[in-house]
Parts: sequence; C-alpha cells; structure tokens
Amino acid sequence: MSFENESIRIGTLVGAGQKSPEYIRQIQHHGFESYSLTFWQTLGDCDLERLADELKPVLAETGAVISSVGIFGNPLEDGEKDVQTREGWEKLIDAAPLFGCDVICGFTGRLRGKAIHESRDRFREVFQPLADKAGEKDLKIAFENCDMGGTWQEGDWNIAHNPLAWEIMFDAVPLPNMGLEWEPCHQMVSLMDPMPQLKEWLPKIFHVHGKDATIHWDVIHKYGIHSSVHADPNTDLPVQLAPSFVEHRTPGFGDSNWTDIITELRRGGFKGCIDIEGWHDPVYNGDLEMTGQVHALNYLKQCRGGSYVPNPEV
Repeated sequence: MSFENESIRIGTLVGAGQKSPEYIRQIQHHGFESYSLTFWQTLGDCDLERLADELKPVLAETGAVISSVGIFGNPLEDGEKDVQTREGWEKLIDAAPLFGCDVICGFTGRLRGKAIHESRDRFREVFQPLADKAGEKDLKIAFENCDMGGTWQEGDWNIAHNPLAWEIMFDAVPLPNMGLEWEPCHQMVSLMDPMPQLKEWLPKIFHVHGKDATIHWDVIHKYGIHSSVHADPNTDLPVQLAPSFVEHRTPGFGDSNWTDIITELRRGGFKGCIDIEGWHDPVYNGDLEMTGQVHALNYLKQCRGGSYVPNPEV
C-alpha cells in the first residue's frame, strides 16, 4: 500500500517508548497512514535516536509516517516532573528530524491555581526560546486544546482552552511556527461549536487529533452542567449523581460531521495528519479498543473522500 499522495493522512496515537515499533508492527496492517508518538510528562529512559532507527524499517513496510512527537506535562512550573517536561520539549525539538516529522506537540502548561491570563509572561519566557529553536530547524510547535479539567480561573496543566486563550498565547509569542493541535471534542465539552473556530483558526492548526464527543442535551435540560458529580466528604472522590452531560467518543460514534471538518481542512489548505486519540470512548474500550479505532480509521478515510485517485493525464 502507498500513502505518499495523501495530503491528509489518517493515523493514530502511540504511547512512545522503546516498545513503540512492536506496537506499530502489530496494528499497521489495518491501514493506519501515520502515527503520533506521545510521552506523558517525561521521556523516561527512552533513547530517542535508537527509537527512530528501530521505527524506520517498520514504517517502510507500509509507507506510513511519524506525524508528530509530543510530551504532555506542565513545562511552566518547576517541580521535578515539570522540569523534565521542559527538558523533554528541548530534546524532542532536537530529535524530531530523526523521526522525519516537523511537529512537536504538547500542553502549554500553566501556573497552577492561577487564571489563564496570569500564565502569559511565563508562557512567553518558556516557549519563546523553544519556538526560536524549533524555527531554526523548520519545525512547528502545536498545543492541544484540552482543558484537563481546568477552567479560566484555575487549573494544573494547560491554558490552550479556547480562542480567547489562543489570542493571549499567540500575542505573547507571535511566531508563525507556533500553532495548535486541534480537535473538536475538547470544544464540545465546553458546549462550543467547533466549526466556526476551525474556519477562523485553520492557518494555526498544524496537527489534528481524531477525537469526538457526544453531548447529551437531555441530561443538560434535566440536570444542567454542574450537577453530575460531587465530592464524597469522607474521601474527596467524585460520586456520580446524574449521567454525564458529555462523553468523549472515537470518531464515527460522536456528534461531529467529520466530512465537514475535513472539507474545511482541505479548503484551508491543511496538509498533515489526523491521528485518532483512542482510549477515551466509554463503549469502545477494553477488548473493543482496536475495534473502535479501526472503525474510526475507515470512517475518517470515507469522510476524506476515500483514498487518493489521480486524475487522467489527458
């Protein structure tokens, strides 16, 4: 199979580490065209150069590519893992060319417990030099639009929640290689329509997560959005009182029209990858995880218009 003419590839996320090549080898026959390598908070003991070398023969078997490398932690603070996250950004910028990719992804981080706008100066302090470093190598930095349970007023991980926050971020570091790793799900969790922002912010979208959401309007109409859970006073653990008003879904099972999303991506000249972010669907998980991901893969390819078909020469 060959994907070289696909201007928008459909792939999946892979937890990065020395076992990534074996994982990809087991799933590649399903037709994934790209893989986004992701680290949680630290690079651990992963040898990036060795990992890149071990991935090359595996990817060559199908022509798939590494779309991006990413580290997801809080690089704005100075705890032990925060510092490792910040160092991980630097190392991934250096290593990205080894993987043949030009996008490094992650959370912005934030000053814990403070409002989004209060992280602006620290964001500039950390990411201005990282963006400069990436720009020297013709690389892009892309921030996932996930609130990680935070609000505008406080949170622990990320400030890249919505268009107002993006304006603050990209005003603080106004460089063309700073952008977004966008997905509709996180906007729908905040009851935003993702389509208007997609059209407006498309030039800043460098990578797309394939993740959707289902909004249960019947629950909202009955319980609102603040009545679903409360903390058990004895344990401080959440207790479910009503069904959740929104659920993360694998594409093909949620509310988004991915034909419209991909149409807008094409209309705006997006060339890159949509990588499925699995392990969130409340139904297609566990033994059904790969069933859901392969369904999403085939569904997104259909929404893309199928596989590339060359025009006749005459």
